[in-house]
Amino acid sequence: MDIEIYKSGHLEKGLNYSYFVPAPINRQWEWKDPQLGTLLEKASISLGELNSFARLVPNIDLFIQLHVTKEAVISSRIEGTQTNIDEALMPEEEISPEKRNDWLEVRNYSEAMKSAIKELEHIPLSSRLLCKTHERLLSRVRGEHKMPGEFRRSQNWIGGASLSDAVFIPPAHTYVNELMGDLENFLHNENIQVPALIRTGIAHYQFETIHPFLDGNGRIGRLLITLYLVSQKILHQPLLYLSVFFEKNKSLYYDNLTRVREKNDLVHWLKYFLTGVDETAQQASNTISDILKLKEQIENTVREAAGRRAHSALVLLTHLFKEPFINVKQAEGICDLSTKAANDLVNMFVKQGILKEISGKTRYRFFLFAQYVNLFK
Repeated sequence: MDIEIYKSGHLEKGLNYSYFVPAPINRQWEWKDPQLGTLLEKASISLGELNSFARLVPNIDLFIQLHVTKEAVISSRIEGTQTNIDEALMPEEEISPEKRNDWLEVRNYSEAMKSAIKELEHIPLSSRLLCKTHERLLSRVRGEHKMPGEFRRSQNWIGGASLSDAVFIPPAHTYVNELMGDLENFLHNENIQVPALIRTGIAHYQFETIHPFLDGNGRIGRLLITLYLVSQKILHQPLLYLSVFFEKNKSLYYDNLTRVREKNDLVHWLKYFLTGVDETAQQASNTISDILKLKEQIENTVREAAGRRAHSALVLLTHLFKEPFINVKQAEGICDLSTKAANDLVNMFVKQGILKEISGKTRYRFFLFAQYVNLFK
């Protein structure tokens, strides 16, 4: 299929409304537009640089957690939640009741993402894996009654209060299994020669157009991008998330998806998508560079300030790069110290500007590794 002559699908009549049925995507894709090839090359180079950077970083797992948390915050924000990254790192009991639902949606997304990436070691990227991830995403939150873990069995819509004033109406539920099967086959079809980033861009568009779930489609569709790149070893660590790129101009993101459906302009969508991969990969590399500089600077500060406590201080610092929110009780366990020694160590971190007290309490205080978290804002 020549991308330039692609026909995105057709409308079919429902009861007092029309729904869109996308064309299948499991086919060989080719193009003539030279700019698309150039953007593909740029995005591939930036991804390669991110992979190389990640390999050079000792204990890369320490840095992945905050990338995941940031993605959970931004991707959920696109859907209307108001939790920020500082709040996302706090325990539930520290979250005010009026913010707890938003906090839980972000936490669910973070846990669903980490679980899905881990399960790729045993389960191929498939409808089965996406459904398991969707079930975790909607556990105990506002969408918990909207068939978590199952494809929809009724009509849904995007925008508007009902089908009569909807901005977009995806295919009838009777098409969902067939279309998702086609999408899954496309992702794994070894008989076609389609670059992974082109495949990913097409798959994301198709997933968002199918809208296979009653709720949570946007978050699962954005996660699909990272899962596919990790599953294909294009991305060696889960450090690339496009939600920031999509969120900085949400209307442009939705307009570009709509443009494919209404004008068959898949080339324009892919140019936008590849630009996002390029920019996001560069940003992720820059963040890792900043983290390494911060880590070296603070390790030197800790060694000088801690004296005989240097070993415990470095143990605590290593933990903070993984979990940047802490209290004295946790520091006791992490460093195997008495309450007094842990309290003194935490106070030393506060004095050196490494930790910031954010609970406003005199007892049971909580502290944030703010310099680190700020690199992700």
